[in-house]
Formats: sequence, structure tokens, C-alpha cells
Amino acid sequence: MTVGRRPMKNSMKFLHRSSNKIVFAYAAAAALLLGASLLGILWGASRCSLRELVQVIVQGDYQSPTARILRYARLPRVLGSLLCGGALAVSGAVIQGVLANRLASPSIIGVNAGAGLAVTLCAALGLAGGWRMSAFAFLGAFAAVMAVSFGAKKWGASRGTVILMGVAMNSLLGAVSDGIKILRPELSVLSNDFKIGDFSAVTYPKLLPAAAVILISLLILLTLCNELDVLALGDESARGLGLNTGLLRTLFLMLAAALAGAAVSVAGLLSFVGLLVPHAVRRVSTGEARQLLPLCALFGAGFVTLCDTIARVAFAPYELPVGIIMAFLGAPFFLFILVKGKGGHSRG
Repeated sequence: MTVGRRPMKNSMKFLHRSSNKIVFAYAAAAALLLGASLLGILWGASRCSLRELVQVIVQGDYQSPTARILRYARLPRVLGSLLCGGALAVSGAVIQGVLANRLASPSIIGVNAGAGLAVTLCAALGLAGGWRMSAFAFLGAFAAVMAVSFGAKKWGASRGTVILMGVAMNSLLGAVSDGIKILRPELSVLSNDFKIGDFSAVTYPKLLPAAAVILISLLILLTLCNELDVLALGDESARGLGLNTGLLRTLFLMLAAALAGAAVSVAGLLSFVGLLVPHAVRRVSTGEARQLLPLCALFGAGFVTLCDTIARVAFAPYELPVGIIMAFLGAPFFLFILVKGKGGHSRG
């Protein structure tokens, strides 16, 4: 009887540890999210105290200088960073799962570049603004991710080759985008901040269409967590369980492209969020999609908002685009996992 009970006790201990791990992960994600949001609202070129914020909320005085700064500058910026951070992190987690490559992310395999080219075309055609920009960004992102996915499947590319295909796609799409800007010099206003990633120009009209796309895509993905886990097992296993792998893969890539495209239409070409955050989250969660995706959304939102706040205040009165901060953090991390994982191959 003692021998028979031991495996049960061990499994119970494992489940207890896993439960504690998930609770801790959600608590840490919530703390990061709330802390980063509060700092993002209060800190800037002119700092606002927590007392002033409470007074504005309680008294309802929206015409004072402090209230106008909070309402029209800080709040849309924080909302934009929260939504874009969560969207890019979840998009990266989905792409990594579908392509079975932990080094894949929207910025590395050309998804962001495809959305960026589409936004440039949208501006060149005089269609920039509102739903049209979000729609163009989605189409560009989806075309890029499908091209890489189709090429990898058709030529039987290894995981490392998929990354090289993405690098080539990034270069090609970036060159086309730069060529359009040279032919249309008035579009050069999109160049610097857009190519690096920045939230300084976020407004409510620009944010609302992208927010709707992001929230709807996230809700759909949360209902498909089981299918994403099964698809990650491989095509043969998924087909054996009765799943239409081709249809599901296309659907997941469409949703990932919608998330990345909407984020690009607001913030520009933010890099490394979809790579760094899913890797970090997998270390504090079980790796199942029903835990991975919500935690990626929370950690990604908090991480990007915190980086944007640092970019605003670290070199005041000068302000850096948030993409510079993320590049400094993300590039060494990418090299680390590239060397440790030997090109993206999983050890476990």
C-alpha cells in the first residue's frame, strides 16, 4: 500500500507546485501591469503626483492643465502601449507554436515588416487613418507570415532556415518600403519613429480601430487554446485527433497577423516583444496555451508600457523612441537563446 501511494503523493506534490507557480505568475503579471500603467500615467516631461491623479478622478475636473495632460497625452499613450505589448507578445507565442520554432516572432520572420510595408502603401495611396490602416496592416502581416510558412512547408526548411527566410523577408519588404518613401518624399515623416517604434503620436482615433481588432483576436484565440496545444504536437498527431491542420494553421496565422498588424498600425515596427516575452513566460508557467496566452498578454502589456515610460524619462528632457530601449534588451536576449538553443531547436 505504501508503494502504491507514493506515485500519487508525488503527483499531488507536482500539481501543488504547478498551481503555486501559476498563481505566482499571475500575481507578478498583475503587479507589473498595474505598476507600469501607473508610472506611465504619472511620469513624463511634467510629472503628476498620485494625489493630483486622484483629485482629477474624484472631482471630475477635466479642464485643468494637469487633467488635459493626463486625458489627451498620457492615457492614450499608456492604453496604446498596453494593447500593442499584449498583442505582439501573444502573436509571438502563437507563431512560435504554429511554426514549432521558439526563435520565431513577428519582428524576426517578416510579419512586422509586411505590416509596415502595407501601412506605407496605405499612406502613399492617401488612405491612412482609422480602419483602413488597420486593414492594410493586417493584410501585409498575413501575406508575410503565410509566405514564410508556405515556403518552410514546401521546401522542408529546418528551424534555422525558417529564421533565415524571415530575415530575407524583412530585408526585401524593408527595401520596398524605403523605395516607396524615396519616390514619395512626403512619406518620410513615417520613416524614423515608425521604423523604430514609438507611442508619442498615439491618439484615440488612431487607437480605437486597432484596439477592436486586438481585443477580438485575443478573445478568439482564448477559445482555441486546446486546438493550439494539439497543433503544437505535430501534424500527424493533430490529424489523428481529428483536427483539420491546414485550416487551423491558417486561422492561427491570420489571428497572429491581425494582432501584429494592428500593433504596427499604432506603434510602428516594435521589435523583440514577441520573442522575449513568450520565452520568459514559459519559464514561469506550464507552457499550455490556456496559461501561456493570457500571461503573455499581461506580461507583454506591462513590459512595453514600462519600456515606454523609461524611454520618456531616462534622458529627459529628451525622449527616446521605445523601440531603441527594446532593441537594447532584445538583441542580446536573441543572441543568448540562439546560442543556447542551437538555432531554435528545443532541448526538452
